[in-house]
Amino acid sequence: MGSTNSTLSKIPNVEELVQETGFTPAHIVRLYDRFEALDKEKTGHLRPQDFGAINRLAINPIGDRIIGAFFSPGQETVDFHSFVRILAHFRPADKKRPKDPSMPEPVNSRTSKLKFAFQLYDQDKDGKISRAELLQVLRSMLEMQVTEEQLESIADRTIQEADLDTDDAISFEEFRKVPPGGALRLTYQHGALTQIRFIIVKNYVRFDNGKQAMKGNRYLKFTLPC
Repeated sequence: MGSTNSTLSKIPNVEELVQETGFTPAHIVRLYDRFEALDKEKTGHLRPQDFGAINRLAINPIGDRIIGAFFSPGQETVDFHSFVRILAHFRPADKKRPKDPSMPEPVNSRTSKLKFAFQLYDQDKDGKISRAELLQVLRSMLEMQVTEEQLESIADRTIQEADLDTDDAISFEEFRKVPPGGALRLTYQHGALTQIRFIIVKNYVRFDNGKQAMKGNRYLKFTLPC
């Protein structure tokens, strides 16, 4: 307990951080220790290259995009508070947490999680996932497992199913409204949004967290951890 309190005393506005993210003080301490370990130069800030020490990101085919999500446009470093706020998107939603209209939406709410996932696709930050942006993710996730023609077919089918206003792109509102049986499928586990998957009925290929793809004959999907 003494060690925990000593670490918490080093973190400014820690009570506000606990309230905002839902992490317990013990979780905050563990994250602080992790942050300190990544901050090799002891500057109190992390650079994109510092995240290379996280193995799960290093082997993830879209690891660069996930790392980029920690940084606002034009921002070259991230402090501890911003680091914790981003990681809070991966926490299960706290259904028992009382809703306060005067408070901002929790970082780990379903809407916040979807916004975080959406920005991994929307690289030009124009509020839409274009066909080109979707293809970039598909190429990263599937690598050499399918042909370029198949990738383009997947992108076209996905946009066709999700694009409600027929502008050949997927807006955030369309992203969040895709029906469970559509090309975009959301997976929850213990109340947490754990996967976002695009599914196409045809040639099955699964790619999860950098592991080898497996082929079959039912459908094609790739997963994006969130």
